[in-house]
Amino acid sequence: MAREEETAEILQAIAHLPDEVWRQHLPAFAVQRIRDALNAVVSVLPRPARQVVRPQPLFPAQHAAGRAGNLSLYTDGASRGNPGEAGAGFVILDEQGGELSARGSYLGTCTNNAAEYQALILGLKQAARLGARKIEIFLDSQLIVRQIQGLYKVKSSDLQPLFAKVQRLLATFEKYEISHIPREQNKRADQLANQGIDDRLGVGA
Repeated sequence: MAREEETAEILQAIAHLPDEVWRQHLPAFAVQRIRDALNAVVSVLPRPARQVVRPQPLFPAQHAAGRAGNLSLYTDGASRGNPGEAGAGFVILDEQGGELSARGSYLGTCTNNAAEYQALILGLKQAARLGARKIEIFLDSQLIVRQIQGLYKVKSSDLQPLFAKVQRLLATFEKYEISHIPREQNKRADQLANQGIDDRLGVGA
């Protein structure tokens, strides 16, 4: 293995250390900022000569994802108060189950359902950036899943614009499937959604 490839793999492995490790050893920095910094370093490492030179992607794994085209997206929204301080989290996996991208974001004040939709929107946008053509989507919100599937009507005027935006994003993929999963199968996205709130509020800093 070339030295650059080995260095990139080491940095990517470090980036996927548990959040607790970062909070213990680097408490002054938000976890996502640490991961973004590591990804930025990986993205500028020299490519092996045998690879075709292409513009550097936003994330190191984008090139591989563009070839595969089939990704899995897990999203979750959190609202402390409903409405209250809210966050969104998403995780994108490749066909082998490897984590390509994961992020938690602060949303401000909104309801839990609005946070669920915004998490889905953020995840779909990132999946498109990663070159996804077909996508499997997993949420633990049965309401949102049934609305996207057309089984439930979207009656809330607050959710209708978010629903419309999701529909426009879904139309950009060749194929998509959306499924409801138990909460325990969506722990990573839930963790990121709450982390987005905690980072903004300085919890654990």
